[in-house]
Amino acid sequence: MRRYLLLIVLTSLILVSAQAQLILPHFETNVEIYRLFGEEHPGPYKHPASITQLKNGDLYVAYYGGENEYSNETAVYGSRKKQGKEGWSAPEIIAKTPFQGVGNPVVWQAPDGIVWLFYNNQYGDTWSNARVKAKISEDGAKSWSDAFMLCMEEGSMVRGQPIVLDTGEYLLPLYNETGDDREFTDSSSMSYFLRYNPKTQEWTETKNRIRSPEGNLQAEVVQINDTELFCFMRRGGGYGPTEDGWMLRSDSKDGGYTWTDAVRTEFPNPNSAIELIKLKNGHLLLVYNDSMEDRTPLSVAVSTDNGESWPHRRVIAGGENDFAYPYAIQGADGKIYLIYTTNNRTSIMMAVFDERAITEYEP
Repeated sequence: MRRYLLLIVLTSLILVSAQAQLILPHFETNVEIYRLFGEEHPGPYKHPASITQLKNGDLYVAYYGGENEYSNETAVYGSRKKQGKEGWSAPEIIAKTPFQGVGNPVVWQAPDGIVWLFYNNQYGDTWSNARVKAKISEDGAKSWSDAFMLCMEEGSMVRGQPIVLDTGEYLLPLYNETGDDREFTDSSSMSYFLRYNPKTQEWTETKNRIRSPEGNLQAEVVQINDTELFCFMRRGGGYGPTEDGWMLRSDSKDGGYTWTDAVRTEFPNPNSAIELIKLKNGHLLLVYNDSMEDRTPLSVAVSTDNGESWPHRRVIAGGENDFAYPYAIQGADGKIYLIYTTNNRTSIMMAVFDERAITEYEP
């Protein structure tokens, strides 16, 4: 009888083990999508958002919201998800300028523990009148310094997250948006970078700005080795249907000091923001709208050869909706945390997945 029971137990364990082997790969290729904030949260209009993981493991999101994109009552809101806890804290205002709108917050914790908040301050009727402001937090985004001006040049804007260079310096993408048309980005719009030295606490602009025939903006940058970097950029121009709208690329061969003129890539772009990050294993992850006309679908691609090819691709969100301004980080747990806006810029979503959800995905 005991031998019979032992046989049943062993058989059950073998079956459970076999099932686990079948289930785990599917679990690793799942994409979990959550709605973080909607119209019921402050600022019915919500568009660009950013996310960082703090040194204590907390996730922190910053977004800007208000009545609409150009309202002079918009504010930057911050919210926290404590490590090991469910749910996010109620969004609270962390940056606001009386009688002037704000936008495109970028929240990022540097290696020394300082949390930076960069954002745009609107000085006129269009973003071509904007300037870039910043705040810092030395207590893990619990309190913030007064705002200070990072860039006074008219039309200066921020959107992409900084990276830490091999030298220990920080490289922050900026761009200069020109023209007074809300529905068209002028061809003289250009991307560039600010370089920060933590020892001297000085920001300096790189030696040249990135030019392209139709203009470019919102660069996302990665470093390949000591001297080589490249960035992908959103194209300039209008927002109407086109058969000739492409994501752009620029390269640096001297550690990020000088940059080539932009060239077209294989990826379509509907004049919409993209995301590009380097994963811990050296692979590159790109998030983009796979369309020349609409901000749908939202797709993710992975390169395992420093951006020479992108064989792994998967649609994260699609259909008759808008999925825009992707912003991604890789957490301490190895998972990718991707946030984006949808539902006519009223909702912020978060997709959580392992790299294998892209590289091992089978439609």
